[in-house]
Amino acid sequence: MVIKNKKNNRDRMIERQKRKNKIVNQFIFQFVIIINILLFNSCETNNQFRQIDGLTNDANQQLKEFLIKSRAEKGRKIAVFDGDGTVLGQTPHYLADECMYRWASQRPNHRPAVIDSLKFQSNVSLPYVQNRIRLIAGMSLEEYRNLGEDCFNDYYTEKIFVPMKNLINILKSEDFEVWIVTASPEGMYQQFLSKVFQIPITRIIGVKSVIRDGIITDQIVHPVPQDHGKKEAIETFVQDVPLLVAGNSRGDKEMIEYSRGLKLIVNPDEHIATDQKESIADYAKRNNWLVVRVNDIPDSNFPSISSKKYGKRLNKTRDYSGSK
Repeated sequence: MVIKNKKNNRDRMIERQKRKNKIVNQFIFQFVIIINILLFNSCETNNQFRQIDGLTNDANQQLKEFLIKSRAEKGRKIAVFDGDGTVLGQTPHYLADECMYRWASQRPNHRPAVIDSLKFQSNVSLPYVQNRIRLIAGMSLEEYRNLGEDCFNDYYTEKIFVPMKNLINILKSEDFEVWIVTASPEGMYQQFLSKVFQIPITRIIGVKSVIRDGIITDQIVHPVPQDHGKKEAIETFVQDVPLLVAGNSRGDKEMIEYSRGLKLIVNPDEHIATDQKESIADYAKRNNWLVVRVNDIPDSNFPSISSKKYGKRLNKTRDYSGSK
């Protein structure tokens, strides 16, 4: 009788253990399923990309693929943008020119020799971009930054390229360092660009001179970010190779080609310059750069002091409304 009870007790214990094992196995199975679902959803979330309004489906797809691939990068992730014509409209005139000539028109006796040189120089030439600095040497950096911001607030707030601003916001959310490298005066552009794009003011690189006791001198700091100097400026001041570089003109060619990832060009010109065999638009297409089109239409109330009083040419209007 005792032996039979012991056997029954052992059988009940075995049965209870089987039930426990079954419950544990069911729990483990359900846990594995939940983890897989979470991992799947996480992968789906990581692969999501906010479509940028104003860009084509093809451009958005290329940007999505680039961003997904960039997540595997180790170390610094850098994106470099040109200023005028890339993140900021330039019609009918560059902000750097309109701001400078508005300031100069109020001071007709200020450095007339520099003004005369500016009138006859191409505003995309190296001597011209350096003379912009020489004209205002003696001004404080703070005053120069405020001058640029005032001009931006007066005439250019609606000329920020919204698709590019949205791209910059996405890049920042993906832990990119965003830099702007421009041939325009650094001090004039730093303050308003830093505020608009919410990037550190020291990541706005432009034509600059030595600052002494807060005062701008006429001693130009090299490299000057014009044409091939933009690539040299990246090497000197950013000090790493970017994953993405965006520009808009022949003057950005070397900088764009320095990218080890995505090469992007905004509103490339189809005109063939006298010293070139093909347009920058054709060059970009032949080298598989990502081409982006953004409207850049002048305001009818724009003062155009640059052309009306100082004879500078009008920049080309870009209206792609009918092609979308």
